[in-house]
Amino acid sequence: MSVRITWLGHASVKIEAPPTVIYLDPWKVVGPQRAADAILITHAHHDHFSPEDVRRLSRPGTRVVAPMNDALVTDCIAVGEILQFAGFSVEALPAYNTDKDFHPRDNGWVGYIVSIGGQRIYHAGDTDVIPEMQGLKVDVALLPVGGTYTMRPEECLKALADIAPGRVIPIHFGDIVGTRADAERLLDNGICPVHILEGEESIEVG
Repeated sequence: MSVRITWLGHASVKIEAPPTVIYLDPWKVVGPQRAADAILITHAHHDHFSPEDVRRLSRPGTRVVAPMNDALVTDCIAVGEILQFAGFSVEALPAYNTDKDFHPRDNGWVGYIVSIGGQRIYHAGDTDVIPEMQGLKVDVALLPVGGTYTMRPEECLKALADIAPGRVIPIHFGDIVGTRADAERLLDNGICPVHILEGEESIEVG
């Protein structure tokens, strides 16, 4: 099964494996979009948990997964938990800062591995390079590169060495922090292909 991954800006990503549609951290999502089967939220900051976007992308039956309680959240998930859906699964992994205070480990905020269509897709959330990344077996890694609140490009290169994914898509740049130049720092990583997406560009995997 072919799986399409679309970058919607900042940390927002759409994963499609027809008929399934999954959004991760939708924020400032524009234009007509297909309603979600699931919406995955990595943490509570406004640029990752946008109630307005969650409501707009939801339909009856949409499951909203997050590591915190909220009226919009249908499934509160914790690090290490795996949720099974029709046709895919979602695993919560740690996401935290190691040298700054924006995303403390004790908050229990997360990244996700979405397993769908024979692909394992890792959205790292807002994180630095952390030991839990070592040896992850994923086909696609969506990694933040903007710095300030997350890892910088040179740290992201270390994460790539630890994860060794099949391919990487830089995220968390172009709004608030980070530029395309930060994403381009990954191009000659010597580990895997880099897909720098813009303007709702997408790639197909699988």
